[in-house]
Amino acid sequence: MDTLYKKKALFIDRDGVIVIEDQIDSYERIIYMPHVFEALREISRLTDYELVMVSNQDGVGTPSFPYESFAGPAERIFSTLRGEGIVFDDVNIDYSLPADNCPGRKPGIAMLSGYMDGSYDLGLSFMIGDRLTDMALARNLGAKGIWYTDSSESIPDELEGTVALKTDSWLEIASFLTLGVVKGERKSSVKRTTSETDISLDLSLDGTGQGHIHTGLGFFDHMLDQLVKHSRCDITGSVEGDLYVDEHHTVEDTALALGSAFLSALGDKRGIERYGFEIVMMDDTAATVAIDFSGRDELIYDVDFTLDYIGSFPTELFRHFFRSFSSAAKCNIYISTTKGGNSHHTAEAIFKAFARAIRHAVRRIPGDESISSTKGVL
Repeated sequence: MDTLYKKKALFIDRDGVIVIEDQIDSYERIIYMPHVFEALREISRLTDYELVMVSNQDGVGTPSFPYESFAGPAERIFSTLRGEGIVFDDVNIDYSLPADNCPGRKPGIAMLSGYMDGSYDLGLSFMIGDRLTDMALARNLGAKGIWYTDSSESIPDELEGTVALKTDSWLEIASFLTLGVVKGERKSSVKRTTSETDISLDLSLDGTGQGHIHTGLGFFDHMLDQLVKHSRCDITGSVEGDLYVDEHHTVEDTALALGSAFLSALGDKRGIERYGFEIVMMDDTAATVAIDFSGRDELIYDVDFTLDYIGSFPTELFRHFFRSFSSAAKCNIYISTTKGGNSHHTAEAIFKAFARAIRHAVRRIPGDESISSTKGVL
């Protein structure tokens, strides 16, 4: 058959790729991977790949994994995907155990013999999986592999020519398969080492609010947890500071590292909202925060704390934190609060409002590639 008219397949594992790795024998165990709906929907819309599920489901039909326990959750997964506009053209599931040495069990290709009849261009097809057996299946098919795993894993020498992409981001997979039409995950890593602090940070703007930044300052860590959770950015980091001097260098350099990470992850800022605004009330206080990723730094800070310290943390350092973040992220920040509230509540309301303002400002506008400025640059 002429290569021009051959079909292409996107072979996709299920557990560890579409849903978390688990024996999914109940509805409660169905947990979807971040951005999988968005990515697969766009891949389906923008490409001509057929979607083919290829999954090992160890021992389905045995007493420890009755077929009835498998079937209901499996259909729920497919029905949810269909509801998101994602339809699989074919489903291939091997129920054997590893000791059975079944030829249809990955990396065996017996289940997929129909794709080797010449009607598919397997050289332009991909296998997406979280295990090396998935990559070996791709090799055995003559396809390429997309290894859904974190960056710490190394590609074995025998699979170097097979693995075309190694990532733990569905947005990156979608970007790869759509030749950049779908934008990849916006990430950055910052390493900042001085005589006063040693900081490592990893940031994803397109996360789900996971992570923790450890600074050694309990209340400050609590506020940074609010930033992570309510911005819905994934941020992990460690800060070693000269706390034997005082808190100042640790707070300042953490803010500078965070600001640098946001500036890097935003890139040229195409398609983002740019502006964010939020009011958060917390019991006896309310905080208003606005942010503009304008390319210019400015801080307007209208905040009075009733206490000089929250626990052992000096409240004067919050102004310096936001001033330093603004400088490194090249953004304008406005913060104001009601007067006389509980200082813990005031600080927490500020950080929650700040985080939610960031969430709005960095949001991508679907289909928009423009810069939100009449200058054409931010």
